[in-house]
Amino acid sequence: MLNEQQLHNTAMEVVGKQLEEDGFEFMTVNSELKKDPQFVCLKDKKLHFVIVRAVQYPSNPIHYDGILMEKVRTHAEKFEARTYFAGVGLAHADDYELPLTQDAPFAINYQGLQEITLHG
Repeated sequence: MLNEQQLHNTAMEVVGKQLEEDGFEFMTVNSELKKDPQFVCLKDKKLHFVIVRAVQYPSNPIHYDGILMEKVRTHAEKFEARTYFAGVGLAHADDYELPLTQDAPFAINYQGLQEITLHG
């Protein structure tokens, strides 16, 4: 079975590939669990902070910890950076109920970056 770090690394690959395809330039990449943000990128001369989380089926990858995201967004503001959440849902491709292993194919549920903006 894959451990939490391996799941996180898989999510990082998915998000990193998308950021690269979308023209983001990586300034910092941090794949350490719970060390946020995972990506600090530059695009159009603007800084972007990206928080990546891997979740396993049946958890919904678009749900995030609002308190954490607000803390990161407040920190990002000091750098005039935009903040994004990138949730990646992972499941066994053959049967979502089976555990994830290194040699099993994955089903990936990634719906792109969600920008975190000031509420209120």
